[in-house]
Amino acid sequence: MRVDGRDYRTVWMEGSVVRMINQPLIPHRFEIVDMPTHVETAQAISRMVVRGAGAIGASAGFGMAQVVLEAPEDEFEGYIQRGYETLAGTRPTAQDLFYAIDRVRGAARGKLPADAREIACRQAQAIADEGALAGENIGLHGAELLSDGDVVLTHCNAGWLAFVDWGSALAPMYAAVRQGKKVSVIADETRPRCQGSRLTAWELAQEGVPATIIADNAAGYFLAHGEISMCIVGADRIARNGDIANKIGTYEKAVLAARHDVPFYVAAPLSTFDMACVCGADIPIEHRGEDEVLYAYGWTDEGAWGRVRVSPEGAHAANPAFDVTPAELLAGIITEKGIIRACEADITKLFAG
Repeated sequence: MRVDGRDYRTVWMEGSVVRMINQPLIPHRFEIVDMPTHVETAQAISRMVVRGAGAIGASAGFGMAQVVLEAPEDEFEGYIQRGYETLAGTRPTAQDLFYAIDRVRGAARGKLPADAREIACRQAQAIADEGALAGENIGLHGAELLSDGDVVLTHCNAGWLAFVDWGSALAPMYAAVRQGKKVSVIADETRPRCQGSRLTAWELAQEGVPATIIADNAAGYFLAHGEISMCIVGADRIARNGDIANKIGTYEKAVLAARHDVPFYVAAPLSTFDMACVCGADIPIEHRGEDEVLYAYGWTDEGAWGRVRVSPEGAHAANPAFDVTPAELLAGIITEKGIIRACEADITKLFAG
């Protein structure tokens, strides 16, 4: 990812320390923070210091490697089990998280401690590297859908910050612009945490992709007036039948796009697919705290970080973090292997291949 002309990854590991971009501070401050232990890495995932499907997965993979590095030899397996459970309990909807911790733990299982530590670190790094390559290939496949003058609506943030590099939903626009195509993006603000207005708009500016932020409730207006060529969003879990879970508000955007005959694509790597999940109804939906809805967070004109209450004292809020969009509303799924239909036959064939 490009920040002020310099290339970064969203998350990486140096020795036993996991390093990551502190995402809640963006767009106002760019800061790298260190997580020396798996408990701190788990807290960073839970508190959304790092967020986004692929970035969560890579962070969890590195966190699982930290567990193996930390495990004392006299209670090696027990410590690893407890560390696994700590990481697994952070973000229940994110399939990439479970893909990563299962892969790292599975690779190290049954090995002598010294071998297990080496293997765990190697597997975690491989997950991160594969995620970056998957994002690049998603971009190349998705760019084939784009032509000069296209305007793409996206929701939440599924770009560099949501992955190790490149991203999913924003990768096609990055690839298209680097190919010389003139495309632009409309970014929903994506309340309550405003990942669209804070993160997506910032990323696109770093890359030089023209972007316009709109209120979440304005998407229907632009779709109805023919100002959007297509929609591309990411996913946090994809069921075997093609139903997808993504940031809350994705479902309503897909319904609006269908109403106005605008193609609605999902971009995601294979690690986001859950073949054990039959349909969207089986996807666990994370519910977050009330304060995300009852308060707004940001920087004052004086340069102080804080929050303001935007609801009455004593009010309560419901805060599902994700919703499910049924497969029939999707024009296709953009993967690192190509673009497929959102249906069980194509998904099964993709994994069989």
